[in-house]
Order: sequence, then structure tokens, then C-alpha cells
Amino acid sequence: MATCVIFGGAGYIGTHLAEHFLSTGRFDRVHLADIKQPIRAIEKASASITDVRQPIPSTLVSEPPSWIFNLAAVHREPGHEAHEYFDTNLPGARNVCAYAERVGCQNVYFTSSISVYGPTTGPTAEDSRICPITPYGGSKYPAELIHEAWLAGHGDRRLVICRPGVVYGPGDPGNILRMIKAIRRGYFAYPGSPGIHKSYAYIYGLLESIDFIMRRDARQIVYNYVEAPTEPLGELVRITKEFLGSKAPVLRIPQQMLVPAANLAQLVMGTHNPIHPVRVKKAAMSTHIVPGVLQKMGFEFKYPYRKSLEHWRSIVPQDFEA
Repeated sequence: MATCVIFGGAGYIGTHLAEHFLSTGRFDRVHLADIKQPIRAIEKASASITDVRQPIPSTLVSEPPSWIFNLAAVHREPGHEAHEYFDTNLPGARNVCAYAERVGCQNVYFTSSISVYGPTTGPTAEDSRICPITPYGGSKYPAELIHEAWLAGHGDRRLVICRPGVVYGPGDPGNILRMIKAIRRGYFAYPGSPGIHKSYAYIYGLLESIDFIMRRDARQIVYNYVEAPTEPLGELVRITKEFLGSKAPVLRIPQQMLVPAANLAQLVMGTHNPIHPVRVKKAAMSTHIVPGVLQKMGFEFKYPYRKSLEHWRSIVPQDFEA
């Protein structure tokens, strides 16, 4: 029986990945290891409360996994103190790699982040410079290096490092769904220029990229996953309005006005309000990522932004209803 372990498997990507593997028959058994219970029950998948900051027992599953997927990370920005990203993401990488070595697993897939590149005002592919400016990005690149050290330990090992953009789709109440709801209600505004690029990753496209990469023979692959082409923010807004049939005006408010307003909202509403100054600054920052490796390999990108909305609505139509 083919088994995989998904560390950090209780979250959005992990549960979708588990369902995908079980429905396609890629693995007979999928185990979700996380510090919390899965966000929803998944038939045929097993689960355990596992903290990757601590040594991982070799007895986590009854037979050695053929693949390990390391999705475990402190990632939400804002939401954590700077040290928390490093306190989890680096020990997590070391402990997952140590577990792979102990159980003899030769295949590891690690999700890093496009945040390792820092601000990307121009097209940024996998060979671009690494220059993170946030604690999250700053913790993700050394975690990549820890996995590469594991790879160097034996000639038969394989390592895939994926740097995805912000993942969105059915069931995820993130940036894209917030924008859809705000446009539908007629009160969407954004900071900065409509010409800045924003790179996003549709969950079903990401899953297809994982299948595609797992079929390759290369010992190491580092790849970006974002939908192609990356759209300017103004075009994302235009497509969303057209898709929803919305005639409501969309305001562009200068960042220097929105940031003080966000600071005031944080004082009044607390640190978990949705109008956070860090989110405002991120919304105004270009993320122009190019999935160059996948493009060179001939991967088919099936979900440009409009197609992803159509697919999403076919699965969860209530996300688009008033």
C-alpha cells in the first residue's frame, strides 16, 4: 500500500490535497499530522495531533510513507510575533527531515512561499534573487536550505520545493473571497495603483501542479506556483465585477491615506480587525511572479482568473450569492 504523510495537513491546502490523493487513488493511505484537528472530516484519511516543533515519532504511521508533504508553518501575516515564524518554521523543517531520514522516506515535497523573493515589481521567476523582507519569508528560505541538506544526505532522495502564491478557492475566506464579497456589496476600495500585478494560486491548479511534478524524474525541482498569466490588480477587479454583474464603483484610495485609517481601526477594533495596516501595505505591493519552471516543462494552466471563478462557482455557488 502506498502511504503519504502530510505535515500541516489539517488546514486548507492539506485537506484538499488529502481528498485529491484519495479520490484519484494516488495513495491508498493518507495521514494528516498537525497541531489541530482537520478543518473537516476526510473519509479514509487518518489524523494525529503532531507538533513539528518537537521530534516526530517514527511510529507515526504503521508503514514507512513513500512521500512526505511538509506544509506545516506559521504563515499568517499579520497575526504572529516575528520570532514565532522562526520558532516553528525552522525546527519544523529540521524535525520533518529527521523523521524522513529515520523512516527511510526518499521523497519530500515542501511548500515554501513566493515571499522569499520580497517585493516583485517586475517578472520574478525561480532564478530571481532571494530577498525576503518579512519574518515569514525570512524563515521560509532557510527552511528550504534545511530540506536541501536532507537531500544531499543520500543520492536516491528526491526533493520538490514549491513556492506558491496566495492560495484561494472554495472554502477559503481569504483575499479573493473578501474582494468578491466587497464588490458584490458595492464597497470595495484598494490602495495603490491598478497596474500593480498580483499573483494568486487557485487550489485546484496547485493540486494539478503537484500531480504533474510528482511524475517527473528530476532529483530536485524548485518551482513557483501561481496562475498564468499574473493579472494586474485593476484587471482582477474588472473581471470580478463583470463576473458578478456588478455596476458598483470601485474606489482607489492612496496608501498614505489608508494606512493611518487602518491604524485607527486597529486601535478601535483590536488587532484582529480585517482593516490591518500590514494588510493594506501588502495589498499595495506588487507580486509579479512567473511560474517559469512549469511553463518550460509544458504544464497546462487551466485556471486563469476568470476560469477559476467559473470553476469555483460550479462547486460552491453560495460563495457568489448575495
